[in-house]
Amino acid sequence: MRTAAGKRTFLAIMGALILLAWLTLWAWEHSPYSRYIQHGLWGQTAHSGLSVHSHGFSAILYLVGWTLMTVAMMLPSTLPLIEIFRRLTIRRKNHLQLVALVIAGYIIVWAGFGIVAHIGDWGLYKLLGRVPWVQSNGWVLGVGLLLLAGSFQFSALKYSCLDKCRAPLTFVMQYWRGKHDELHSFMLGVHHGIFCVGCCWALMLLMFVVGTGSVGWMLVLGAVMAIEKNMPWGRKMSAPLGGALIGWALLILLNHYWSWAQ
Repeated sequence: MRTAAGKRTFLAIMGALILLAWLTLWAWEHSPYSRYIQHGLWGQTAHSGLSVHSHGFSAILYLVGWTLMTVAMMLPSTLPLIEIFRRLTIRRKNHLQLVALVIAGYIIVWAGFGIVAHIGDWGLYKLLGRVPWVQSNGWVLGVGLLLLAGSFQFSALKYSCLDKCRAPLTFVMQYWRGKHDELHSFMLGVHHGIFCVGCCWALMLLMFVVGTGSVGWMLVLGAVMAIEKNMPWGRKMSAPLGGALIGWALLILLNHYWSWAQ
């Protein structure tokens, strides 16, 4: 009974944390500061003549927005591993701290990926944003990301990392040593974050196509990644999803070709 009550309490706390992240993003999206979670305005901000201080403040807000998005979209998909770890460490006096360190390690990896993604987006904007043809045909970059995400769904790296994420008990037993509690807990979260990024990075980049401030698309992509990682049949949807993304990109190409031909 105590174990069941502890599980319910833990899931309630995690659910409240995830719900708070979603509500914060929704409120942010509808606030006057929504531009700080819209990736498309990142490049514009970078070239707007603002001071270095303003650039730094904007970068911090973008990072906060991305981290909130990670908590909302990706943390639910890793709950099975966190719950297994919680049960394994329940008898330790500091088990709540250890669970928090696992979550922190996981989120930090995704935050790091977000930094790299935003720097890459800024660099691409700086490199191509002043080319007249690209300014008039920005959809090409979106098509490129769709093709990249779709093609990655068929890659060996995708399935290798996905298989790691789909076996949470094996993963914990492989990376949890039980010594140096705090460090090993944090590193467990880091390792899990690395493999999670490895299987989901291309799908997360789609937020740069649909807009990182779109709560609706966050829900869709978050659900897709959670199903891939946790449902018994989730692995089988990777290839069809890849085909759908490639098809979406080709439809956009055909639409623009027909418009140009006319």
